[in-house]
Amino acid sequence: MTSALAGLVSHYGLLAVFLTMTGESCGLPLPSEVVVPFAGVLAANGNLNFVAVVLVATFANLCGSLLAYAIVARWGRDILLGPGRWLGIRRHHVEIADRWFARWGLLAVFIGRLLPVVRTYISFPAGLARVPVGRFLLLTFAGALPWNLALAWIGYTLRQHYEQVARLIQDGGYVIAVVVAVIVVVWWARGRRESASEPG
Repeated sequence: MTSALAGLVSHYGLLAVFLTMTGESCGLPLPSEVVVPFAGVLAANGNLNFVAVVLVATFANLCGSLLAYAIVARWGRDILLGPGRWLGIRRHHVEIADRWFARWGLLAVFIGRLLPVVRTYISFPAGLARVPVGRFLLLTFAGALPWNLALAWIGYTLRQHYEQVARLIQDGGYVIAVVVAVIVVVWWARGRRESASEPG
């Protein structure tokens, strides 16, 4: 996938950055850890503008996140528990999302945008929790901008080692995602035990 995405960005430039990053924020497996660093490489070589890469990627994240948020906010559980079952989504996943936002609120949006892999799907629980749209977009922007800036800078400064760097970022992202998932599940399980122990 790395070479295919790099080829798209190399051929179509900022348009490819926009479309792939919009898709990523809609939940498609199009990793920014591959696209944005390579766009940074092209900026270092003079083929793209560095600032434009960061801004276009961030704007695309906003567009994709808003679309994912709107779909889930409108059809919510029907989407996730119906067609979403083909993606492995189950009722307990929805319950975890509910408890996550009940506990952390808007902070969950910002933190989620800074976590590799997790950032791709954070709009879904935000839509389920019906986080206020204006604040959702603000926190999405606040998380997406430094993320894209960091990725583009890595590609810009380490362009000769792009493939190795992209692989390391992706692998690290999967590890972080697993750790976060474990933490959320443990917290959710503890919450269930506490609720069960409360007098009815």
